[in-house]
Amino acid sequence: MDPSSLAHHLLIAMPQLDDPGFGQTVTYIIEHDDQGAMGLTLNRPLEHINLSRVLDSMKITPRVPVPDDAHPVVAGGPVNTQTGFILHPPCEQMWHSTVVLQSGLWLTTSKDVLEAIACGQGPSHSLIALGYAGWEPGQLEQELVDNAWLTTPALPEMVFDVPFAERWHAAARLMGIDLDLISTQAGHS
Repeated sequence: MDPSSLAHHLLIAMPQLDDPGFGQTVTYIIEHDDQGAMGLTLNRPLEHINLSRVLDSMKITPRVPVPDDAHPVVAGGPVNTQTGFILHPPCEQMWHSTVVLQSGLWLTTSKDVLEAIACGQGPSHSLIALGYAGWEPGQLEQELVDNAWLTTPALPEMVFDVPFAERWHAAARLMGIDLDLISTQAGHS
């Protein structure tokens, strides 16, 4: 693994980041190299889209009761918002497009994992992200220089266990930082 890569890290938006798409977000970086970066925002739940609606839109009929709250749906980012990414814990099987991201976290982008969930044979819980965040070569590096983001190694618990409303602060606490104590004003002398 490239030591300069932020793959498998969390990007935590700094308080002064006022971008409406990324303010107060936590984004899991899946890929980061000299070609750019790709990640999934973890704390923007979609109010009107749930697992049942996703299954219905894909013409998948559940064969067992599947709780929507075990498979929440988030806005993963502004790029390709009709494309789904399923983050889930390791399972007994892999699906057509499953990638092991790190210990305790897999990513699947193929329909077969949703079919398995609908049959009670898939992961018992997951995070479904619609769309992704993308950065051109050098763009993320410049945003880091501009102090737009904090970074910390990702933990699967942040993806599955921390309530959405607490993820931004909880991710910063992994670094020992209280975001409420960071000033959004810069001083000049």
